[in-house]
This record gives sequence, structure tokens and C-alpha cells, in this order.
Amino acid sequence: MKDLLLITPPFTQLNTPYPATAYIKGFLNTKNISCYQIDLGIEVILALFSKEGLEKVFNKQYDHINSSENTQRIFALREEYIKTIDQVILFLQNQNPTLARQICSMNFLPEASRFNQLDDMEFAFGNMGMQDKAKHLATLYLEDLSDYIVENIDADFGFSRYAERLGKSANSFDELYSKINAEETFIDHITLKILKEKLDIVQPKMVCFSVPFPGNLYSAFRCAKYIKDHYPQIKTAMGGGFPNTELRDLKDARVFEFFDFITLDDGELPLELVTAHILDKQTNDDAEFKRTFLLENGEVTYKNNSKRHDYKQSEIGTPDYSDLKLHQYISVIEVANPMHSLWSDGRWNKLTMAHGCYWGKCTFCDISLDYIKIYEPISAKILVDRMEELIQQTGETGFHFVDEAAPPALTREVALEILRRNLVVTWWTNIRFEKSFTQDLCFLLKLSGCIAVSGGLEVASDRLLKLIDKGVSVEQVARVTRHFTEAGIMVHAYLMYGYPTQTVQETVDSLEMVRQLFEMGVLQSGFWHQFAMTAHSPVGQNPQEFGVTPVLQDIQFANNDVDFIDKTGIDHGKFGFGLKKSLFNYMHGINFDLPLQEWFDFKIPRTTIHPDYIHDCLVNEEEFSFKANSKVIFTETNALANHIIKTKKGNSWNVTQLTFHLKTNIVKIELDQAKAQWLLEIISAYSIENPRKLTLQQLKDLYENNFEDFELFWFSKPVQQLKENGIILSL
Repeated sequence: MKDLLLITPPFTQLNTPYPATAYIKGFLNTKNISCYQIDLGIEVILALFSKEGLEKVFNKQYDHINSSENTQRIFALREEYIKTIDQVILFLQNQNPTLARQICSMNFLPEASRFNQLDDMEFAFGNMGMQDKAKHLATLYLEDLSDYIVENIDADFGFSRYAERLGKSANSFDELYSKINAEETFIDHITLKILKEKLDIVQPKMVCFSVPFPGNLYSAFRCAKYIKDHYPQIKTAMGGGFPNTELRDLKDARVFEFFDFITLDDGELPLELVTAHILDKQTNDDAEFKRTFLLENGEVTYKNNSKRHDYKQSEIGTPDYSDLKLHQYISVIEVANPMHSLWSDGRWNKLTMAHGCYWGKCTFCDISLDYIKIYEPISAKILVDRMEELIQQTGETGFHFVDEAAPPALTREVALEILRRNLVVTWWTNIRFEKSFTQDLCFLLKLSGCIAVSGGLEVASDRLLKLIDKGVSVEQVARVTRHFTEAGIMVHAYLMYGYPTQTVQETVDSLEMVRQLFEMGVLQSGFWHQFAMTAHSPVGQNPQEFGVTPVLQDIQFANNDVDFIDKTGIDHGKFGFGLKKSLFNYMHGINFDLPLQEWFDFKIPRTTIHPDYIHDCLVNEEEFSFKANSKVIFTETNALANHIIKTKKGNSWNVTQLTFHLKTNIVKIELDQAKAQWLLEIISAYSIENPRKLTLQQLKDLYENNFEDFELFWFSKPVQQLKENGIILSL
């Protein structure tokens, strides 16, 4: 028996649990509130995609006469699907790796329409390893089954969403309410059967649903209805990303037929207070609430009467993944996008470096909401402590920092802390293309295990970047992406089209900028999406300043995406296919020479961007500058010193040859003996393991206590060699 049952309703991710319930469980541990957590999504998927599940799928009647050829083929091959499904799932759970050879033989898996794309597979993926190729083929196999389910069993099914359409900008609750009260679907039966089993085991006093996305909303309501119908003594609550952004203007009392409480923003304190209200059997009048909706006298009431402050990030504990079936998540490879493969392949421990966004100005973003507005970083020591705890708990050394934008200074401290502790970890995160991400900082991040970053280039136009208040220029983005790329860190760019007042010419020029970034090799991955106006962004709150007119609706339920009319009158949607097709080619290093017009089936203007614009941005980068406050780090302490005598034109002098054995190469430099000895002493005293940091000005002072003209030494060829190979980092 537990006080609380925490649930992520279907569906979010197949490869790793969404972290919200783990965050909350970690906090509740610090308050000695007992709870159990489940990811209903992965449990439903595993029940559905099993021998028993597929037998039920194929036993359902379907329209033989009007069904598609694809349905007919899958049904005809149903025994092959039933025979192979359990082994395929085990393979995707990394529990049956030898099956890869069978899968890649191309006569093991039944094939339907998704396999028609295999002609492009070598182009899309190149010379894939066998495991990745098998994962991709197994993913196509699952998607064929998904197509069959959507066509014949449940039109709302999707691997990472369920009935998403009902949750997207549902200003009215009517359609969702009707669906919740209609006959249960095939997927509902599976979901509710698992839910009942958990409820009977855990016997909670309250069930808390974390609803991150519209695609989780319907299942949350369906589960809550089941609880109200069959376990009326159990209270229900909802929190998470969807209510935080979309239910802030909630008015429809019918919502509270299913949920007793809906909390907004950081969930720790609101949930603690609601739990106290339930466990201590307080009346609504006596209880304290924090940012909580409930029903009083038949009216939706927002209560925020607690004077307690939200918990600091250092106080909320380490995320706790216990109870979740971590070994049962499945890795899939859907598309040939390098960054997307990180999202869907492999399991990642999720952590946050800082609450909120340190920039907090982008005009398309919900910067008025607390999850972005309130910026609070955590110390590197606490963060790496949590990393070590999660490694012990989960056995996984991969981390995804889910920040809005990881602060450069904090990433530096985290990297140093990881290196000081000799941790072997792999991590990736989201960033702004900040000039603070210097070549040296990027190299340090790579040393600590960083493999990829994603960041918003948005509209690759300096005019629009200023309007967005992005705080970067295309030139700066080019330089920063180069720094990451040269350090061996993959870079993914979020790209946007259709921003208010954007002209056709700017869309074409933005594409040309992106083409050049890929051609120069400083971007490896990207994704175009069309601008959407949200109610809580500066554009949504002050549309007239951005040349758009909102189409306002009566809000009784959800309020986030806002329809609008752009004064330019341009149909930006027609650019989507061409932008994405060109990007697919550029990601694979081909067709850079094709005129931009070739990607579109309608006339576009010629680009106004010089063909060498990005090249010139990179050539013009400053290489020699003295930044007195930058921190100097020495990454290698083991240098072999060999004293030799040099002779030239009858003159002899003593020099010291320093040899550094790096992982992949050897670096040799020659210095005057005295300077070599001084450098070795400095390297030893201020290595990465030493928490003391030396500024460049302090290094100069130490040098000039013994020698003259530090700049001549610092920019000399031997020291440049050390810097170029990452032996000396200036951060």
C-alpha cells in the first residue's frame, strides 16, 4: 500500500521513460511520502505488441471488401507476425542481439508497405552497422503493424501519442468529453486492465497523472474515469507539461468529474500540499494549496493560498527511476536523422542543469510561464552527485540534460567535475549558439563525454533573429557550430519558417544559409518546423507588434496554440515539403550544387546570399586574442621530458623536448630548458584534477616572475600546438 500512484499515461517514448514521475518520486522520497510509479505507455505497447496481443488484434473483424491492399497483405501474413513478434521485441530491448543477422537476411520479417522505402535505405543510412540496420528493419515491421491497427482497430493509435488531435488546442472540452464517455476502445481495454492490476497492488489514496503532451491527455482522462467509476474512494490529480501550458484558463466544471485536482508549474510543493490535504483529511477551507484548480460549489476554483515558496533545485532530490521497467524499453530507428536517433534509440537518464532559461527572451517562446521565466541553476557538484546516484540505480551511464538551454558556464563546471571524478559518461543537451561556446570549451565538453548538442538557429536571417530576440547572428551560429564540430560533437539545428512578417525572399535566403552550413560541414542534423503562435509567448500576448491578427476563441478548456492571420498574406505552409526535402539531401552530403528552385514546384526568387557567406564567416574568425579573465586548464599531466643539445652554425644550446602521448596521437614540442621546466611545474599544479583555477592573467604574472614577454610565449608555435591538441584549454 502506498500513499500515491504516479502514472505517465500512454503514449510518450518507446526507448526511455519520460522523467516527470521520476523527478516527483525523487522529491517525495525527501518528504517520506510513499509512492509507486508506472509508465502505462510502455506497458500497453508491450502488451499490444506480443504474441497474445497480436492474436487479439487479428481476431478483431475488419472490412475485407473495403480494406486497403496493405491491410489484406498484413492479415494474410498474420501467422508470421504472431510467430516473430516476441523475438523482435526482445531484440529491440537489446536482450536478443544475435537476431540481427536473421532480420538482416531479409527473409525473416514479414514485409508490408513500410518496406517500400528500402530502395532508399543505403542512401539514407549509408553503410549501417548490422545492429542499426536490423533496428531500422524491425522498426518498419512495427510501423506496418501500427498502420494495420490505425486502419482497422483504433484510428487514434500512435507509438508516441494517443488521440493527440483531441488534446491539441481543444478550446472546448466537448469532443474530448464525448470520447471519454463513449465505448472503450481496444487500446483502452489493454490500458485499463493494466491500470486495475496496479491499483489492486498499490492501493493508493491518490493517483497522480503526469500529462506532458496532448497525446497523453485522452488516456489520462480515460484512466481517471475508470478510477472514479470503480475506485471512488481514490482521489485523482493531474500535472505536467500539458496542463502547465494549456489549462491555465480552465473553466469547464465537467473536467472535475474525472480529476479532483489540477496543479500548474513546478509540481513539488503543490503536490505536497494536496497530499497533506488528502492524508490529513483537511477540508478545502482549512487546507493550503499552491497553484491548484479544484471544484468548489460546482465552480472551477483556482487556489493559491499557501505562502510557502517553491523548493530550490538543490532541495528536490535525485530523480528516482525505481518501479519503472527500465530493461523493457525498446530502441527504434525510424528516420535517418542523426539527432532523432538519439531521441528514439537507447535509454537515457534525464537530468536538468538549470530550472528555466537563462536567456528567456525569444519572442516565440512561452517566456511568461514559470518553467522558463524562473531561472535557477544547480551546482555542478550536486548535479554530478546525482549522475553518480543514477548510474548506481539504473546501471546506465547515458544522460540527456533536458534544459531549455544549458548555460555555458555551468556546462564547463559540470565537465570539469566529471573529469575530476574520472567518470565515464555519455551526455547530450540543448543549448543556445552562444559565443561563450569557444573552441576550447567545446573540446572540454567532448572530453567529459558530450556527444551532441541541439540548438535553435530558427530563421537563418539576421533581421528575423533580431525580431525573435534570439541574441545570436547567423555568423555567430556558424562559428559556434564549427567549434562543436571540430571537437567531435554532433550539432542539430532547430529551423523555423513562417515567422510573422517573414517574406518569401527571407525564406529562400534562410534555406541558402542552411545549405552553406551543411556544405561547410559545421551542421550534421536539422529539422524544419512551421512557426506556431502560442498564447503565452510575446507574439501571442502582443500580436499587433509582430504584424499578426489572432483568431480568438472562447476558452473553456485548453488554450495554447492560437490561429492567426499574418499581414503578409503568404501561405508559408507550401514551403514545408521543399525545405524538408532539401534538408534531407544536405544531411547526407549531396545535391549542394542543385539550384534552390529545384526543391520547389512553384516559382521562388533567387537567393540574395553570397555563395561564400558562411565560408567567409569562418575564415574571418579571430584566432589570436588575449582574454585576461579566461580560465586556463591543463588536460594532460604526463609529459616525457628529454633534454637535448641543438647545434646550428657552430652554436650550441640546451633545449627540452616535451612528448605528450594523447589517445590518438603524439605531440612533441621543444622549449628552452628553463621554460620547459616552468611549464611542467605549472601543468602539474593546475591540472584538471585541481579544483583551483588559474586565470590567463595569473598565468602571465607567474611567467613574468621568471621570464619576459608572456604574449610571445603564449602565441608561439610550440604553445599553439599544445592548444590545438587540447593539452592547454583557455575557458
